Amino acid sequence: MGGERVRLYVKAQILGFKRSQANQYTHTSLLSIEGVKTRKEVVFYLGKRIAYVYKAKTLKQGTYYRAIWGRVMRAHGNTGTVKAKFLHNLPPASMGGNVRVFLFPSRV
Repeated sequence: MGGERVRLYVKAQILGFKRSQANQYTHTSLLSIEGVKTRKEVVFYLGKRIAYVYKAKTLKQGTYYRAIWGRVMRAHGNTGTVKAKFLHNLPPASMGGNVRVFLFPSRV
């Protein structure tokens, strides 16, 4: 039965927070999803769950790994960037880091 591992998520990179010239809004993050280059391609990912997985120093519930969960909200511009909201705001150290965009919930 052994075979290739199946990845149930798409990788994305955290670009930063939503911002204006003077202010930044930490409740909304901007993400670049791997392989998404146009606004039309973003439509598939709207509403999909996102996990920012990180390693902590303290052992909790038998693991050092934790996740901050969020959701893709809408497109940002015309180049495939998306806006996402997380249950807890992402820490500043996460900027430039990776998140996982899961392929559920399905709207098909």
